[in-house]
Amino acid sequence: MGHAGTLDPFATGLLILLSGRATKVAGSFSGLDKRYLTEVDLRSRTSTGDREGEAVEQLDPPAPDELERRLGSLRGEIELPIPAASAVKIGGERAYRLHRRGIPVEMPLRRSHVYALDVVAYAEGVVQLDLRVSSGTYVRAIAAALGGHCRTLRRTEVGPFHVGDADEGRIVPAAQALAMLDFADHG
Repeated sequence: MGHAGTLDPFATGLLILLSGRATKVAGSFSGLDKRYLTEVDLRSRTSTGDREGEAVEQLDPPAPDELERRLGSLRGEIELPIPAASAVKIGGERAYRLHRRGIPVEMPLRRSHVYALDVVAYAEGVVQLDLRVSSGTYVRAIAAALGGHCRTLRRTEVGPFHVGDADEGRIVPAAQALAMLDFADHG
């Protein structure tokens, strides 16, 4: 068994699993664009950028026009620091392990593309966002750039695959899944 991209421990949603010989084509699925729904709490920042971390700063949430200004700067090609509580390796060790031990680390910047960043709802300092992003985008980094932390995170799409079509009993043969990628590229 293998997978084509991880999910943060607090996240839910679509995860592509590969079994047997299909693990050999994992690279075809790992670099696909993603879509997420997230709730970002703009009233505080946490040590991990999500609800599992400790609150490190209390904030006044922005007015709707200020929120839109912040969102505007996060659309298109962006470059943000990778969250310290991530699985990226720093000096051969996972960043989250260093972070948990309190070892400060200069986190590298990651360039990615935000194709869509839309407000679904905004009330009482919590904004629900619908994002379409390139592979390698950290939604927690976007939440931090907005001035808050992720309260919820759900992956709803990976390339042409949709969480609504997912079923734990459904198995898509590798050839059919690869054909879906080819159709998505040309369809």
